[in-house]
Amino acid sequence: MISWSALTDRVTTSFPVRPLVWAYRKTTRFIYRYMPKGLYTRALLIIVVPILLLQSVLVIVFMERHYELVSQRMSDAVVRDIAAIVFVLENFPQDEDNQLIETMSSKALGLSMSLMPPEPLPPPAPKPYFDVIDQGLSQAISQQIGKPFWIDTVGQSRYVEIRIQLENAVLRVFARRSQTFASNSHIFLVWMFSTSMVLIIIAMLFLRNQIRPIVRLAAAAESFGLGRPVEGFSASGAREVRKAAHAFIEMRRRIERQMEQRTTMLAGVSHDLRTILTRFRLQLALFGDTPESDAMRKDVDEMTHMLEDYLSFARGDADEVAEETDAALLLEEIEEEAEITGHNVKATYSGDPIVNLRRIAFKRCIANLVTNAAKFATQIEVTGEHDGGWLTVIVDDNGPGIPTGERETALRAFQRLDQSRNQNVSGSGLGLAIARDIARSHGGDIYLEDSPLGGLRARVRVPT
Repeated sequence: MISWSALTDRVTTSFPVRPLVWAYRKTTRFIYRYMPKGLYTRALLIIVVPILLLQSVLVIVFMERHYELVSQRMSDAVVRDIAAIVFVLENFPQDEDNQLIETMSSKALGLSMSLMPPEPLPPPAPKPYFDVIDQGLSQAISQQIGKPFWIDTVGQSRYVEIRIQLENAVLRVFARRSQTFASNSHIFLVWMFSTSMVLIIIAMLFLRNQIRPIVRLAAAAESFGLGRPVEGFSASGAREVRKAAHAFIEMRRRIERQMEQRTTMLAGVSHDLRTILTRFRLQLALFGDTPESDAMRKDVDEMTHMLEDYLSFARGDADEVAEETDAALLLEEIEEEAEITGHNVKATYSGDPIVNLRRIAFKRCIANLVTNAAKFATQIEVTGEHDGGWLTVIVDDNGPGIPTGERETALRAFQRLDQSRNQNVSGSGLGLAIARDIARSHGGDIYLEDSPLGGLRARVRVPT
């Protein structure tokens, strides 16, 4: 029994599938790279490109089939009239001044003719390559009359001059240019392109109205993901868009209800645990100052600190509203607070200082990074930059750093890298995790890298 993989290998080796797949992938990547990324632009291209292709095909077919065919038939008709005049002149006697044949030509055939002395024809003038009149008339005269001729179709004149060498004279005929080719064909092109432009403009207006609810839904989802308030959003648009908007509204309600329940539960838990810790402190105060009670006080203080970290991590400061914040002033405050605690911190900032973010949460994010660096380093530099719609804050230190393979682990909750850090330093292992959670709630992230100072670099990047 042949397996499916073996059959696929046989088909692949029998037919040139791989080059086709490679060419298809290359083509799709090229198109994706240079095609517009917006939904409105893509939808507009889906409408406009087929219309342009259809019009191009119609123009080509019309010019090659209708325009040239009609022009050729009109030229043949004029040449047939001239051939009839030549036949009459050669086979029937005429009056002395040829008044009868000239009257017949002008009234019956719409041509102005005259007989000239039998002088040589003028030399042929250079003709344009795409002159439909010249080509049609030359071909028709050669086929129907078969005599030496000279024509003049170049110039701004409304008439075409035709000279035909006869035995005893030169026949000179003037015909209107509109008699020799389809002169009103441009009206078809004007109507076609003008109608298409009107239809495209109408399609653009309707398409914009159809895409606007999708854009509003995307903006509402992005704002909610960044922790910003979503105000005035309601379901609108087509049925599928309304369905997606209702699903988003219900999802937002469930998430907000879950967050509210979690906050209420954490508030109750924190109250109960703090009550127990307060009892411990009162009981230790009654014991007096003994080595055992001092050790238990340290344990109680550490438990209190860990409890605050756990609650802060679980709560995530999601109830804070984003507002315009002076990021340069925020970094200055962090520098001053670090100097008060005896740490060597230097903060600099460049770019527009006004940034839209949750101030308290973001300050805690940077403060956690600075505090984490201060535990293991003696020199800390904080650099802020606002450029290209992004706020980047870099915290460098000269500490021992974190190995490359353990940096992702360090950002997880309840993780302490005791192999590379001091084991005597107390902590819950939530400092970096809280900072990363705050950065991600702003739509950004934290990246750990090597610092030019020799230690660790924490780079916070959030959209503004």
